Amino acid sequence: MTNRSYLIRSASLLGKETADLLIAGGVITAVGKDLGAEVVSDATVIDASGLVALPGLVDLHTHLREPGREDAETVETGTRAAALGGFTAVHAMANSSPVADTAGVVEQVHSLGIESGWVDVRPVGAVTVGLAGKQLAELGAMADSRARVRVFSDDGICVSDPVLMRRALEYVKAFDGVIAQHAQEPRLTEGAQMNEGKVSAVLGLAGWPAVAEESIIARDVLLAQHVGSRLHVCHVSTAGSVEIIRWAKERGIKVTAEVTPHHLMLTEELVRSYNPVYKVNPPLRADADVHALRAALADGTIDIVGTDHAPHPSEAKECEWASAAMGMTGLETALSVVQDAMIETGLMTWGDFARVTSTAPAAIGQLADQGRPLAVGEPANIVLVDPGARWNVDPYAMATKGRNSPFAGMELPGKVVATFFRGHPTVLDGVLNTPYRYESN
Repeated sequence: MTNRSYLIRSASLLGKETADLLIAGGVITAVGKDLGAEVVSDATVIDASGLVALPGLVDLHTHLREPGREDAETVETGTRAAALGGFTAVHAMANSSPVADTAGVVEQVHSLGIESGWVDVRPVGAVTVGLAGKQLAELGAMADSRARVRVFSDDGICVSDPVLMRRALEYVKAFDGVIAQHAQEPRLTEGAQMNEGKVSAVLGLAGWPAVAEESIIARDVLLAQHVGSRLHVCHVSTAGSVEIIRWAKERGIKVTAEVTPHHLMLTEELVRSYNPVYKVNPPLRADADVHALRAALADGTIDIVGTDHAPHPSEAKECEWASAAMGMTGLETALSVVQDAMIETGLMTWGDFARVTSTAPAAIGQLADQGRPLAVGEPANIVLVDPGARWNVDPYAMATKGRNSPFAGMELPGKVVATFFRGHPTVLDGVLNTPYRYESN
């Protein structure tokens, strides 16, 4: 818990009006102009002139790798990276070793998050036992556990069996859970290495067709409609997928969708370098897809940004393309990439940014104390951003263990100056401060 008080002076709330924020006891206790000593006498004052204040970012799609894959990432290193990226909550995907398919494993991940204290760690439960796609995992037990799991996904692997997918959607209705689908028809992507198109033909790499994603999304929105349950589509990457999701939403189907920062900026042209840092699932697509994704995020067809932070040990990426693992890091660059792709281009405001990176993902994951307005009485999960700062991406200077950033060497806008988690500054002056300590575990 935190007992200290903080007075954030002259912050631009959501990039609009300038105001002071007083934090005490883990909540926002006052918002106004020129709050002074008469309000609180012992507060630590933070000058936020020129900074944008936002609700802490919430990631619905993070790979923390622990337990079992600590060579790639740990809950400690991953959540340090998250705090530096402005996050106050992350959802840890289930593809650890052992898989998070039981109450015991999700409670372990949840406890590791509490011990670390950098952000709120919410485990994502596996849909199927061992991610094998054969039988449903202990969805009810995970939902009833101390971790209170509400998001379930076999991410990295598609729940391709339609009967199993239907049963999963039916099961989670009992506690208003959501199935987050990795949309990839396995038979259409056997041996696939990159987006199917002109570039794959030139490079001689096996293509990954857009229809492999789109066909699963089309099937699953119809299943969600039939069952009356919630579906979330992970890392949407094609223009065709956008149209299917738009069609489903127009019909009132309970579907939400996410896009990654890298799919908002990078294209298949980078694969011409054969640099495995650009190998990812789903693959980088064509320029037309990037623009369709940006438009869909701006108009609300795509609900949120999810990082799909996927760290790998160096040997899994510093090898030939065909042997390389798929995935990119993203927690420490997400804010800047989205600012560059969406705000600098005029497609979104900082208020819109808060919706897609905080409010909406918190709602999908049912996090009652995250994604809240910057208002009196609300939990003090806050990030302060310098929108005018520019910085060069150096993967070796990051907190994550993964060095596989596709933005290495790029200059990006926007820098996280401070992150407040439950009223405690986990990041100050752009560097890690100290973790939040819970009253009891």
